[in-house]
Amino acid sequence: MIRLLIVVLFIVTAAFPALAADGPVLSGLLDTIVNLGAGAGEADDFSYGIEEVANLRMQTKIKDKGVFYGAFNLIAVSGTALGGMNAGTYPGLSTSALVAGENYAAALELERLYFRVTGEYLDVDTGLMRLAFGYGQVFGSSDFLNPRNPLFPDARPRGILGSAVSVYPTDTAKVLAFATAPKNPFNSNGNGFLFGLSGDKHWDKVSLQVLYAFETPQEASSFGIHRGGLSLKADVEVGLVADMLYTYNHETTEGIDGLSVGAGFDYSFYDGNFYVLAEYLFNGSTSATARSAGNPTGFANQHYLYAMLRYAFNDYTSTSLACIVSFEDISFAPILSVEHELFQGLTLSFSGRLPLDRDVFSGNGEWGELGPIPPGVEAGTRFLFTAKARLRF
Repeated sequence: MIRLLIVVLFIVTAAFPALAADGPVLSGLLDTIVNLGAGAGEADDFSYGIEEVANLRMQTKIKDKGVFYGAFNLIAVSGTALGGMNAGTYPGLSTSALVAGENYAAALELERLYFRVTGEYLDVDTGLMRLAFGYGQVFGSSDFLNPRNPLFPDARPRGILGSAVSVYPTDTAKVLAFATAPKNPFNSNGNGFLFGLSGDKHWDKVSLQVLYAFETPQEASSFGIHRGGLSLKADVEVGLVADMLYTYNHETTEGIDGLSVGAGFDYSFYDGNFYVLAEYLFNGSTSATARSAGNPTGFANQHYLYAMLRYAFNDYTSTSLACIVSFEDISFAPILSVEHELFQGLTLSFSGRLPLDRDVFSGNGEWGELGPIPPGVEAGTRFLFTAKARLRF
């Protein structure tokens, strides 16, 4: 399968230069990742994971109006990385997609495959692409097609198979109409299709986005699902952001259960060497950020706070301390990271995560969602160390 995809991509890039104003551009990155963990509950006392991930991207222009984009991931993993393939770094990639053998298991994931046709006031995108919504930096309430979790900062946003038409009535305004295929790729009866509109308006220091989407009826929503969102950002003395999305399913949503709201700020000082960011999340039980079968990295409680402080020693080395807190069960996960650019194109990073809850300090069995053993889970992690080398080309 890997050979077939590579052959197809090279045939496409070889065929396009006859039409293209510029030749094809190939770029990407290679991540080498080592994870070391101390287990909790029924997990091993010590565990490791090794990952080698190549993300290859290419694009080529078609005359002056069109652009072709393609990207795919080549993945080789061993150890604990195999147990986390359905969430975290590779959301949506099932372990059934892996080919296991001696020493490692391998997978290929198609990430992007689409084209864009541009005009003076209108753009058209069609294929497997990224559709992102809202200005939230951490929780991304409006970004319902690719839910986020700050515990997995390197998670790759999955592509959405669909089409989008962007209209630019003025230089500072955009209207987007979009349609996507159902989440279940085997659904052929029209159930679960998604249609929507969004509008963006930018002023000197303020930007506003409104969003509406309708998902056609299916088994879990016989009346369909409505989503309405509002996102706002302002660049004043500090950067401010507010991002909300309400999800209404006639069969499951009651009151504010479908509401997800994020609000926060970021600010840099001392010539940009210090950077601070904080964002609060209200997470309704049936909202876009809630944990569900379709969103395994979602949140189970209602109130969360994420805060991060980063200090740059120079242009090449920085360190950061971040923490996400769940207020209902008093659990939190501090994360300490160090990053160093060895030379242009190669970055080394090291991070340590320490899940904590009331049981860690008192042994009273009051486990928290962000603690070593989340409720309903038999095995967890008391400490996770990650070392990563990222090569850009």
